[in-house]
Amino acid sequence: MDKDKRRKRRVPIKLCLEVSSVFHQDHQNITGIHAPIEIIDISSDGIGFNSESELPVNYYFNARLIFDEIDSLNNSINCVVKIVRKRELESGLINYGCEFVGMSVVFDTMFKQIEENHSN
Repeated sequence: MDKDKRRKRRVPIKLCLEVSSVFHQDHQNITGIHAPIEIIDISSDGIGFNSESELPVNYYFNARLIFDEIDSLNNSINCVVKIVRKRELESGLINYGCEFVGMSVVFDTMFKQIEENHSN
């Protein structure tokens, strides 16, 4: 998605997490994926990431985001992420765009600190 169409500012960030199951609202589950993903950017609305694995659009997964750059015991958050788009890259990886679903208000405070760290 072009930056001018985004609702919120994206911040480049390096986080890694693993997707072990993906689910849909109609209770369809896809398990055993174990897709390593590399998060490339984040906003208060969602994340962008690359992966070798094929993940379906309009499915959800549980994620735990750990922010090493936040000096706090509470530097992580559990969330649900919905895959809203995907596109193949020349490298063979697939780029995904996701939105946070039901994100805690605590994340707004955490994200403001991340934005401040990246604007310096």
